[in-house]
Amino acid sequence: MRRHLDKIGTLALALAGTATFIPNQSHAAEGGAGFYLLGSKGPVAAVMPPAGVYFQNDLYLYSGDLGGNAQLPAGGKLAVGVEGKAAIEIPTMIWVLPEEVMGGHLGLSASLPLGWKETSADLTRSGPLGGVTTGSTTDAIFTVGDPIVSAFVGWEAGNFHYQVGTLVNVPIGDYQDGDISNIAFHHWGADVFAAATWFDPSVGLDLSGVVGMTFNAENPATNYRTGNEFHFEWAAVQHFNEQFDAGLVGYYYKQTTGDSGEGAARPFKGEVAAIGATIGWNFKAGELPIAARIKYFHEFEATNRAEGDAVLLTVSMPLSINQPANVAAQ
Repeated sequence: MRRHLDKIGTLALALAGTATFIPNQSHAAEGGAGFYLLGSKGPVAAVMPPAGVYFQNDLYLYSGDLGGNAQLPAGGKLAVGVEGKAAIEIPTMIWVLPEEVMGGHLGLSASLPLGWKETSADLTRSGPLGGVTTGSTTDAIFTVGDPIVSAFVGWEAGNFHYQVGTLVNVPIGDYQDGDISNIAFHHWGADVFAAATWFDPSVGLDLSGVVGMTFNAENPATNYRTGNEFHFEWAAVQHFNEQFDAGLVGYYYKQTTGDSGEGAARPFKGEVAAIGATIGWNFKAGELPIAARIKYFHEFEATNRAEGDAVLLTVSMPLSINQPANVAAQ
């Protein structure tokens, strides 16, 4: 078991955090979303895979609502009585360099989200001070979002693993000004994060945590700037044998500064927590090692933020690698 779990640890693909889109419906961040995907980090979050090229695909499903008379800033409007659903594919290419950097290993990745999102509102307000009110509306789209590029460095010391990195949102996706439903964000953004994992292959226990902060530029189409966003993710997982593991996962999100810009009616701040479960399965397709992981999250204790449910299905595999190993998706 030790030999197999060592392989799981080394090829953990901690880069799942490079995923790009959060279709949560809130009334703090513009459009109810930030480009850092809450829940994307998880088991073995700080473990670097061996040098090589990898492919990972995340399927993200979300359903939530913004109750009462809460308002969602989106597309230059304020939407009231909002419900949202989304199904987003996030393919990611990952490259881990063989050379050492600062005593660790450097990884690079790029993601491009695409998929479907539907947002419904009981009414919308637009114009100066929200003086123009319209009735119920539903926007449904299937399109491509903004690409995300990432760089990260990881180290290890015995059973302890550490990683720091950054993600950058590149605003070149399909953005429709005036729509309350968008996948692209139409503004630059950067997220910085640090992850730590304690993974003991002799007993198969993994304890992981990730903290990060997202910084957003102003959306030039709406003159709206989402405030800074803090996120914390955790996982406690037990590997039972060579193929199967299971455990608990969760996250906490808090907007540390209010929204601003000419398009911001007031400095909204959002907050939400989530808890859930995860199951991982490692298998082979011929000689190709593949890892699949499913994570479920239920949100609670929301302030200026929706409460909903999310499912994240991750499949990852090596395309080329310097040493043979199994793969474990986050």
